[in-house]
Amino acid sequence: MSDSDRQQNPRTATKGRRRVARAAATALAAVTACTSLAWGAVLLTGESAGAKPPAPPPPDCAYTPTGTGKSALPSFDSAAAARPYTATLVTNLGTVTIEALTGRAPCATNSFAFLARKGYFDGSRCHRLTTKGIFVLDCGDPTGDGKADPGYFFRDENLAGASYPAGTVAMSKVVPGRNGSQFFISYADPELRMPPEWTPFGKVTSGLDVLKKIAGNGTADGSSDGKPKDPVVIQSVTVQQRADGR
Repeated sequence: MSDSDRQQNPRTATKGRRRVARAAATALAAVTACTSLAWGAVLLTGESAGAKPPAPPPPDCAYTPTGTGKSALPSFDSAAAARPYTATLVTNLGTVTIEALTGRAPCATNSFAFLARKGYFDGSRCHRLTTKGIFVLDCGDPTGDGKADPGYFFRDENLAGASYPAGTVAMSKVVPGRNGSQFFISYADPELRMPPEWTPFGKVTSGLDVLKKIAGNGTADGSSDGKPKDPVVIQSVTVQQRADGR
């Protein structure tokens, strides 16, 4: 239709503009729905993602009380926190060894070592396994329901260019800036793109076969996202400073 025709038929032109507007709205809704589905697939706790993030903490590693009163706060000394260490997770189904990324994630690795030395993780169950899209085992909550915290939270770090291939150990949370005790271990490369939202703080150096065997048994309810079919209990976590000092 020519411009002159549209001028002569304003009703037809109006209908055309309405069709274009409806098409644009439909396309936007489809994109939004797909984005929501993908985001929902990679949320790594059971809480709502709509919560308001906290105010940014001060520089360095600030551990902010949550009000649960469960434990003291970790102290932070930058020189001590930078010392490399390995962590050995002994579970009822096998042992997993992790190299802590102390130089890249000092807040997370310092907190993890603090909790491990207190025995915080001892006897806790890994509460979530995903077997589709993303492939992670979620642990670090002594209550086993994915909602507890250690009595404090700390900021995100090491997110620039973060990715989560097999062997990645990262903090697990929904609200940006509220890391606590929960963490996940990737046992296979993800099929979905996981945005850089979770602080990577370690990598598995041995025991990936243990994690794959756990995942191979599936979830308790047969879904792709649920409690592991075979309960995974962390019996102990031992932190050992690396002898090479690197």
